[in-house]
Amino acid sequence: MFTCFYIFLCPYPPPISSTILNANMDYKSTLTGLYHLLILADNSVNEKELAFGKEMLKIEGIAEATFNAQMETLKTKDNKTLLSECIAGLKKLDKTKQIRCLAWLSVIANSDGFMDKEEWELIYKIYHTELSLPLNEIMKTQKDLNLLIHGKSFQSIGIRVNK
Repeated sequence: MFTCFYIFLCPYPPPISSTILNANMDYKSTLTGLYHLLILADNSVNEKELAFGKEMLKIEGIAEATFNAQMETLKTKDNKTLLSECIAGLKKLDKTKQIRCLAWLSVIANSDGFMDKEEWELIYKIYHTELSLPLNEIMKTQKDLNLLIHGKSFQSIGIRVNK
């Protein structure tokens, strides 16, 4: 009696590189930080911003528990420091992800029908001053995100200068 041993070459995919995982986590945590800054920019958080934040979680695959824990942590951070960290995080992302982050900020800022002046200043500082991103690409991605959320596309509605 004898025993046969077989060696199988498994066609398993290679493990996902930690670089890919870290890039994805950097994107999600940066997006969460930017969301936090945006909803507090005008010192008024409204229900539509929160509702669109939930849509952002679903579309971007961000776990709600992780998001909520990060939002709690962000409450203890100075906004100026957080903005610097978010800009550094954005600079580590590829251009497509940078544009997507700014498009999300625009969608959420417009969720109540108007983009407040402080929200616009934050978005402008990041996309124009810090990253030199093309506005037309941000607006195209904004339309795509609105299509995912509403089933139809919206443009920026307006900027509220006075309250």
